[in-house]
Amino acid sequence: MAKHAGWPGSSAASPRKSCGLAEARPQPPTHDEAPTRCVVIDLEATCSDDGAVPRDEMEIIEIGAVIADGPDWSPLAEFQTFVCPQRHPELTPFCRELTGIEQSDVDTAPTFPEALAALVDWLGNWPGSVFCSWGDYDRKQFRCDCEFHSIEYPLGERHINLKEAYAASFKLKRGRGLAWVLDQHELTFDGRPHRALDDTRNITRLLPLIFPVG
Repeated sequence: MAKHAGWPGSSAASPRKSCGLAEARPQPPTHDEAPTRCVVIDLEATCSDDGAVPRDEMEIIEIGAVIADGPDWSPLAEFQTFVCPQRHPELTPFCRELTGIEQSDVDTAPTFPEALAALVDWLGNWPGSVFCSWGDYDRKQFRCDCEFHSIEYPLGERHINLKEAYAASFKLKRGRGLAWVLDQHELTFDGRPHRALDDTRNITRLLPLIFPVG
């Protein structure tokens, strides 16, 4: 399959499993390293509660992204696409209930290489965007799916784990879940949890707390 060239500096991991790629744990940014433009990305993937979809065979079924610029981190643009899975094309009842994604949503969706190309094309309108996500799962899942489809990982070397960055900013011993953090700031989740675009919108609301002015 043809490789897809993406962001400069790109190179060629399921949740909690790295698809054989040994990687150093990324460190949260210092304020001197804080980005001026973020693309917050969240993924949903095939899953099961009975072992029908092994963790190392999970595949992306939805990509959501929000562009936000500092210093106020107002959202500027959004991207969303469903993705048609290949290894386990039929969504489990658990997955459908968890995400609200229907079988018809993915049956007619682009393949992962097509969806990733669309994301990269969209990102071309927003140069300098730094890939950010709540935790490291999304980065690893992107790499895992790229490896499965034999395409180049296009999102560059830099990634900011916002969960760890928030924990560092607020001197927490460990990263916490998105719902917990929103609650600490008396914010209610807007939309449906475990939908990619809704998750990214809510994560973006926390950027001013993670990268405050000054």
